[in-house]
Amino acid sequence: MTRRSLFLLSILLLSIVLSACFPPTTQPPHTPALVTQTASAAATVTPSPLPTVQPTATQTPALWIAPAIPEKLRAAALQHGISVVETKQEATIWLDVNPTSQPQTSEWIYALVAAFPTVRDGVTFQELQAAWSGKPASLLMTPSTYEAMKTIFAGQPDSGVQFVSDEGLTAALWQNRTSWAIVPFEQINPKLKVLELDGVSPLRKEFSPASYPLKVTFGLSGADFSLPSTNRDPNRLVTLLMSGVTALVRATALKMELNGNTYPAQDVRDWFLEADIAHISNEIPFAVGCPYPNPNQRRLIFCSDPKYIELLESIGTDVVELTGNHFQDWGKEATLYTLEMYRERGWPYFGGGANLADAQKAAILERGGMKFAFIGCNPVGPQFAWARADGWPGAAPCGADWPGKPKGGTGYEWMTSEIARLKAEGYIVIATFQYFEYYSPDPRPWQQADFRRMAEAGATIVSGSQAHYSQAMEFYGESFIHYGLGNLFFDQMGYDNPSNGKRTTNTRRAFITRHVFYDGQYLGTELLTTMLEDYARPRPMTPEERAAFLEEYFRASGW
Repeated sequence: MTRRSLFLLSILLLSIVLSACFPPTTQPPHTPALVTQTASAAATVTPSPLPTVQPTATQTPALWIAPAIPEKLRAAALQHGISVVETKQEATIWLDVNPTSQPQTSEWIYALVAAFPTVRDGVTFQELQAAWSGKPASLLMTPSTYEAMKTIFAGQPDSGVQFVSDEGLTAALWQNRTSWAIVPFEQINPKLKVLELDGVSPLRKEFSPASYPLKVTFGLSGADFSLPSTNRDPNRLVTLLMSGVTALVRATALKMELNGNTYPAQDVRDWFLEADIAHISNEIPFAVGCPYPNPNQRRLIFCSDPKYIELLESIGTDVVELTGNHFQDWGKEATLYTLEMYRERGWPYFGGGANLADAQKAAILERGGMKFAFIGCNPVGPQFAWARADGWPGAAPCGADWPGKPKGGTGYEWMTSEIARLKAEGYIVIATFQYFEYYSPDPRPWQQADFRRMAEAGATIVSGSQAHYSQAMEFYGESFIHYGLGNLFFDQMGYDNPSNGKRTTNTRRAFITRHVFYDGQYLGTELLTTMLEDYARPRPMTPEERAAFLEEYFRASGW
């Protein structure tokens, strides 16, 4: 082997040795690509797939409310604190109109209304459709009500609709007496008159929504909370019927003897039976041995045969007022006997009693989850008719001259303080008077002052039970005052007016007021009107009689 060959061989061996002292060159590992689909889709890898993975984040609830949703239903949804979004696409919870398959639905009742001093009582749905199109009446509503009504009047032109705010609607109707409005049931208020629609009114106890056209269904989906199923629960609606003079004497009593004890009520009985609370102001005591009635009796000392109480039973009397100045006509024994007859029938009484304390106490009734308190007094006298602290029975005294009146006051302090106390305890207070008699519709200034004093104290309804000649009415603050209703069961087919000596038959005309309450709120009043027949029997007025009567008394009320 040559010398050059030995050198090359040495270099080769050295290279082998050196390479054995170092590791091989390192290559980076292969990294597969990640492909993300959607938030709900699993991540996948290529080329080798990985196991499916669920996201851990949850979606924040978001509420969308359709423009047609009424304010009460909207407020019920918002109380759950869920954020509201502008579009359906952003929402996870939807409150919408006319749902097709929502798990929760709410049926909302709407009412057609006008200003309270509106003579007309109702319209047909066809007339309402014409008003929607602007022929002839204008139709007022809020934008949300308009959106809801579009589902009812779909396809019809809406040229008759004018937008108003909730706050401005009532004033707008009073300014334009030819206008109507549509409101959700919960937005009815006492200064509005609910118009019948095809003879149906949601203020009535017999109301059924099945065939009533002004109702809209709203639906809630995607929520874990519930909303009210309706805005008109019949179990929370209470009607109170207030009536005027009942005096089962003279010709009225004779007609009962001839035609039966229930004869006077035959045409108005259903009004009373439908009411949750039927009020009667019976001025006359029942007395054993009461003489047979004389229709020509001139002496104004009265009693009623005890069998006549069947009339009050037949109309479902619930509460009896005893403020009348004839309550003590037949003496103490008859007065106490009458009170016992009422107690036996479970009828609370007020405005009179076995003594002063009994006469001044309120009558308490509960209906539909609401508490009602009735309180009344007699400022007229005569003195023998007033109850006394020494155990003398009679009417509750008030005013300027009654014995035992606290010095330095008007004489109404006991009544106003009791009204304030009852109201503070959650009662709806009804205050009544057996006031001085006036044979004209207009109340006197001193009468207004006394009635308004009761409203200021907290009475929701203030009513005059004394009037043989009906008187005007007014809204005073949050209260409704009717200064005199007129006769219910009394024989005044005509009367010689003491103020001018002229004969009048206006004592035949009278009001019965139906007051409506819902869920603790005073909703409104319906004026029922009667005409006396046969010296004993009030009947509903004819449409012509009623229209003339209402027009006269709305004018007398300053409306």
